[in-house]
Amino acid sequence: MARTLLRGATVLTMDSQGDLATGDLLVENDRIAAIAPSLQVDDAQVLDLAGHIVIPGLVNAHMHTWQTALRGLAANWTLLEYFQKMHAGLATAFQPEDLYIATRMGALNQLNCGTTTLADWCHNNPTPAHNDAAIEGLLSTGIRAAFFHGTPKPDPKPGQTPFWEVPHPRREVERLLGRHQGRPLLAIHAAVLGPHYSTLDVALHDFRMARELGLIASMHQGGGAARTPDGWERLEAAGLLGPHINIVHGHALSDAQLQRFCELGMSFSAAAESEMSQGHGHPLTGRLRRFGRAPSLGADLESVLSGDMLTQARVALGIQRSLDNVAYREAHGTIPPTSTITTREALSWVTVEGARMLQQLDRIGTLAPGKQADLVVLRATDLNMQPVHDAVSSVVFQASLANIDSVMVAGQWKKRAGQLLAGELSHDLQRLRESGEKITRAMGLAP
Repeated sequence: MARTLLRGATVLTMDSQGDLATGDLLVENDRIAAIAPSLQVDDAQVLDLAGHIVIPGLVNAHMHTWQTALRGLAANWTLLEYFQKMHAGLATAFQPEDLYIATRMGALNQLNCGTTTLADWCHNNPTPAHNDAAIEGLLSTGIRAAFFHGTPKPDPKPGQTPFWEVPHPRREVERLLGRHQGRPLLAIHAAVLGPHYSTLDVALHDFRMARELGLIASMHQGGGAARTPDGWERLEAAGLLGPHINIVHGHALSDAQLQRFCELGMSFSAAAESEMSQGHGHPLTGRLRRFGRAPSLGADLESVLSGDMLTQARVALGIQRSLDNVAYREAHGTIPPTSTITTREALSWVTVEGARMLQQLDRIGTLAPGKQADLVVLRATDLNMQPVHDAVSSVVFQASLANIDSVMVAGQWKKRAGQLLAGELSHDLQRLRESGEKITRAMGLAP
C-alpha cells in the first residue's frame, strides 16, 4: 500500500470537518485516509509542509481545450466575431492531430495551475478520429477529466443541413462510452446544442438521448435570439429536465425560468471573465444566489484568456461584489456595511460546485477521508502571500500560479516542488506552435 503523509500544513478541507490551522493529511493509494491535527503513521513517505496551504483540487467546469494552440488570438473579439472567425473559420482547419496536441497541452497547463478535474467541452470534432485524438490527449496527462462530446458549428454550405437541425450523433457517443467505460479518471458526457441553438426536434432528441444514456447534458444558453423560444417549456412538459442538465452562461434566462430550473436541480456554469470580455452580459452568480444556488466556474476560452481557475474565482467574486455594491448604493445612497460574498464562497465555486456539477461530489471537491486524493499544495511563505491572516482569503486573492507548489490527482503527484512532472515538453510545445501557425495560416490570420 502506497502511503503519503502531508504534515504540518494549513488544511482547507471545504468539508464539514472544517479547516485545520495546522494539520496532517494521510493519502493511501488513491484516497484520503485521514485528516487530523496530528497523525502517527508507520511506513509512509512524510512530507513536511509547514508554511504551506493544502486545498482540494480545483475543478474547471467548462473549457474548450481544443483552442489551446490559438492562445490570445481571440482576445479582442466579441462573441459575434468569435462565432464567425472561430467556429465558421479556424475550427474547420483542425485535423485530429491538432486536437490531440491542443488538448494534451491545455490539460497539462490545467494541472500546472492547480486544476485536477477538467470538463473538456469539445465541439470541434467532425469525425471519430477527432474525438479519439482529443480523449487521448486528456489520458496522456493523468488529469481527471469529463469529456463533453459536442458537435461542430460551421456555416452551412448550399444544400447542406445546418448544424442546428442535426440531432446529436448518439451512435458516436455510445461508441465512446463503450470504449472508455470503467476508466477511473475519465467520464463521457454530452455537449448538446440545447433549445437556444437548435430546433425543438433536435433538442427533444438530444435531451432524451442524455437521459437514456445516463449522461450530463451541458449546453450554452444565450448569445443572440433563441432558435426555439418556447423550447424550455416544451422540454419540461416532456419530463426531460432535472439535475443532469447543465446550463453554461445562461444570460437569456428570465428570473422565472432560472428559479424553476433551480427547483428542478439543474446546474449552472459561469465563465465570468470570458462573459464580461465577449459581450454575454453579467455572470449569473448573483441571480443564482437569490434562489439559494451557486455556479460552478470555467475558464471557457484560452484563445481569449488564462486557464487559471484561481483567477476565475477572483474575477467572478469581484464582478458580483461590484454589482451588489452598486445596487446597494443606488438603493441607499451609501456604501454597503459589509460584503455580500465571502472568499470561502468563491473558493467553493472552483471546488465544491464544480464537483457537484459533474455529479462527483461524493469523490472530489472537498478533502475528506474516503474521497479521492485530489489536492493542491500552495507555498504560503512566498513574498506575495506573507503574512497569512486568513488562509482562504490568501488563496483566493493573493495566490497565483507562482505559488502552486504541488498537485496530486488520485494519489499521484502531477506537479511537485514547483515542477510539472510531465517529462521534457520542448517537442510538444513545438508541435503546439506549429499547429497554431498552420491553422491561422489556413484562415489568413497569421501575422
